[in-house]
Amino acid sequence: MTHAGVIAAPATDPTLSDFNQLIWWLVLLKVAIVFLFLLLTTIFMIWAERRVVGRMQNRPGPDRAGPFGLLQPIADALKLPLKEDIIPRTADRLVFIAAPVISGSIAFVAFAIIPWGPEVSIFHHHTPLQLADLPVAVLLVLAMSSIGVYGIVLAGWASGSPYSLLGALRSAAQVISYEIAMGLAFVAVFLYAGSLSTTAIVTAQQHEWYAWLLPVSFVIYLFTMVGETNRLPFDLPEGEGELVGGYITEYSSMKFAMFYLAEYINMTTVSALATTLFLGGWRAPWPLSLWAGANANWWPVLWFLIKVFILLFCYIWLRGTLPRVRYDQLMAIGWKVLIPVSILWILLIATVRAWRLDTHNTIPYVVGGVVLVLIIALASMWDSAAQQRAARYEAAESASAGEAGKDVPMGTSTYPVPPLDLPHYHGIGLDNETSTREVTGA
Repeated sequence: MTHAGVIAAPATDPTLSDFNQLIWWLVLLKVAIVFLFLLLTTIFMIWAERRVVGRMQNRPGPDRAGPFGLLQPIADALKLPLKEDIIPRTADRLVFIAAPVISGSIAFVAFAIIPWGPEVSIFHHHTPLQLADLPVAVLLVLAMSSIGVYGIVLAGWASGSPYSLLGALRSAAQVISYEIAMGLAFVAVFLYAGSLSTTAIVTAQQHEWYAWLLPVSFVIYLFTMVGETNRLPFDLPEGEGELVGGYITEYSSMKFAMFYLAEYINMTTVSALATTLFLGGWRAPWPLSLWAGANANWWPVLWFLIKVFILLFCYIWLRGTLPRVRYDQLMAIGWKVLIPVSILWILLIATVRAWRLDTHNTIPYVVGGVVLVLIIALASMWDSAAQQRAARYEAAESASAGEAGKDVPMGTSTYPVPPLDLPHYHGIGLDNETSTREVTGA
């Protein structure tokens, strides 16, 4: 900051007051930096995802456009605008066009409160490496994710297709369930940091990262960040097996590209938020933190990028490793596992914090005992319910095996499945003319 022509000494840890007197061209410069960073990260992620998944599946991946296929994302970016832009006749034209714009623009806004470095000197002016900060900055990310789903819902409704509508409804239900668990995972961080400001949260992790102090919150957030971004194994809104392409079935050209861009930007945003809340933000990991200059000047930007790209690599790893889950399993994980565990964890953390602040009060001990009893009761009920389900499944399988006159292997699903070897598949029981017409379509 400059006051009366005097340049102040750089501060390692910015505060909210550092954002009150920013110079307008510095703000525009940081907006441009964030915009370019998100675009370049999307381009890199598209290439890295194809290469890494190709490596996991023992195939080369893109290797024709440029060295190591590095120009493949550029080729895709040039190809998409040249595709035919199709709008279905039954679509609501205005909403159909506005939906991808909403998703794409909202994705950029959420990154504004992410700190990617300390206060540094830019052209002899000291400014924090963060676009903006608020006393309730973390809530901005939740608000933007809630608004972003409007683009998906409107896209599904405006397309006039049942596949698109079902995909949009899935996305809405998925965001609601996983956003609750995500918000509850943040509560423990707020209790420890004493603030909702991302700058204050990074400052509070000067000695210990919250990933080690709050491991349950960190693991829950990792689940929810995958569910929020509709990525494998939670990409049910785009389930090709049952919904063709989900909410983007009817989209092409640049409108499809906007949804594609929003997905990757959201991946970067939630990874950066995980770095900020649980991995110390831009602070250097141990043992690099022992170096006096590790958290000064421009070095913290490097530590921040390394953490973010490690989390982005985990996205790719999940895609190349895990299959897509069923929709009922997806909802069960959110409502029956993540949310109850989050509530009990918050009660436990609040008890620990109250006990540390006032060791002479007996209320924290009572609350801690109640929480412990609830955890034990929940675990016993969960185990009992699992045993009852297993007994019911075994009885149903035995009954089915008795009716069919053959044994059914243990663990076989009782969900109805279509026959896999019907006689007419081989032309049995059909005349030659009918068989020919069925095969050739003549």
